[in-house]
Amino acid sequence: MEKNILELLNYFQKQDFPFFWKIILIINGSSDSSSKIADKLTTLYPQSINFINIPEPGRGQALKKYWLKSSANILCYMDIDLAVSLDNIKDLIQPLSGDNYDMAIGSRLMVGSQIKRSFIRELSSQSYNLLSRLILRHHFSDMQCGFKAIKREVFEFIAPYIKDDKWFFDTEMIILTKIIKGKIKEVPVNWQENRYDMRQSKVNLIRDSLKFIKNLIKFRYRLLFISSQLKKHPR
Repeated sequence: MEKNILELLNYFQKQDFPFFWKIILIINGSSDSSSKIADKLTTLYPQSINFINIPEPGRGQALKKYWLKSSANILCYMDIDLAVSLDNIKDLIQPLSGDNYDMAIGSRLMVGSQIKRSFIRELSSQSYNLLSRLILRHHFSDMQCGFKAIKREVFEFIAPYIKDDKWFFDTEMIILTKIIKGKIKEVPVNWQENRYDMRQSKVNLIRDSLKFIKNLIKFRYRLLFISSQLKKHPR
């Protein structure tokens, strides 16, 4: 964790970005020394790094809680294992800062993407994307890549309609932004699975596929009742 955060910090310090940036470490449901490491780095680099500890597990609710408190114009997140190449960060931010897009999402499945991952995780990802396109009727190639950015005012509008606290958060955020006619840019990424040696994959293709279908159908049904409210978003 510390090595990757310092690598990310070094990257930002070398860039000539025309805006102020800050790295926020969201410690979520951790039972190891992550909070101590985050506190140490915040003390060493107070102008560049901060952290928030959210004990309740769930990526979706952790991002939602922090983003609703943030004053940043553009909210971005990436996984701490740095599976996505740091060279893709500019590609993610540029559409929102200069090209008038409302959201940018990393894709491991677009032409131009480079990917290195296990067969079972690739099959799981491909299966989910196919099911989501069939049920939610969208054209996006990769809903679950942990590399996304969204304008704060857009997120603040759709946040009350995002119900999932875990991995389905990403799908809800993308589809809700699409419904309010937000402009969404897909960005091809260089992605490499960086799970450390002792961490075993938690993917179970049959179990996860059933969860995928259940969540997609429930969300599709819920959209029937909230679409009219979402379409009131001023464009």
